[in-house]
Amino acid sequence: MAIGKVFGLFLKSLANKEVDLDSDTFKVMLCTAAYTPNQDTHQYKSQVTGEVAGTGYTAGGATLATVTATYDAATNTFKFDADDVVWPGSTFTARYAVIYDDTPATAATKPLVGYVDFEADIPATNAPFQIVWNPAGILAQSTP
Repeated sequence: MAIGKVFGLFLKSLANKEVDLDSDTFKVMLCTAAYTPNQDTHQYKSQVTGEVAGTGYTAGGATLATVTATYDAATNTFKFDADDVVWPGSTFTARYAVIYDDTPATAATKPLVGYVDFEADIPATNAPFQIVWNPAGILAQSTP
């Protein structure tokens, strides 16, 4: 089960009204080990390198379905979540999944949300490549 890490500048993108969690389209793209995520400096899709290429994968990644952004007052937890993602019949190797807002027009203006480090290269050879998000959410943050 994958749980993501937030890009720190995602909060700036939210504050600047570059992201609408209720209506924007979010995608998850896969990257190779050639990409090194930087939570402190990466803010836009144009800063992401090493996107995978191969059978069953379309550049830009997959659209997240059933995106929700909720706050649980009982646990003081904010949760960003979506349906699990699968690329059927795939042949490629991925190390990271990067979530971004696909609504703006250019890669230089598409805010990054977060990423998952699979902690190893994950190959798929003519097989489904699936991301099963953690039941706690793709991104979950408790407030004090």
